[in-house]
Amino acid sequence: MKLNEKYTYDAGVDAVYAILVDQAFRTDSCANQGATDYEVTVEPKGDGATVTIVRTQDADLPDFVKKLTGSTVKVKQTEVWSGPDASGNRTADVKVSIIGQPAEMVGKAKLYAAGEGSEFTVDGDVTVKIPFLGKKIEPEVAKAIKASLREEVDYGKSRL
Repeated sequence: MKLNEKYTYDAGVDAVYAILVDQAFRTDSCANQGATDYEVTVEPKGDGATVTIVRTQDADLPDFVKKLTGSTVKVKQTEVWSGPDASGNRTADVKVSIIGQPAEMVGKAKLYAAGEGSEFTVDGDVTVKIPFLGKKIEPEVAKAIKASLREEVDYGKSRL
C-alpha cells in the first residue's frame, strides 16, 4: 500500500534538518508520542546522518490487529539522510519496521525549500506479509505511521 504524506514548515531546510538529526529532539519526540521505552542514535555520515530510533509504544491499531501484535509494538525506524544537493535540499532512505512482525514501510523522505519555509514529504510502500490478512492490515499500519509522522512534525514546529 502506498503512503504519501506532505507537511509544511515555516522554517528553512537547514533549520528543519537540524532538528531531524538532533538526538535530543528525536528523544523528546519519542516521549512526547507516549513511547514507553526508546533509544535514539544519530551518526553523522559525511554531510548527512543516519538516525535510528527503536521505541515501544501502545499499538494504536484495531482489535483484530492487536490480536496479532499484542497491546504494544516495538518499532525500529531508520533514516539515512544525504548531504544537501546544489539547492540545499535533502533526501533520506526511510525504513519503519514493527519488530517481530512481518510489517514495514520502506520509502524516501524529502526536505526541500518552498517559499519562505520548507516542505517535508514521505513516500513509501507499506507491506504486511501475512497471507490473506496482510492487505487488510496494511491500511491500519499506514494510519499509525501517518499519525506518528504528524505528531512529530507538529512537535517539531513547536520547537522551531
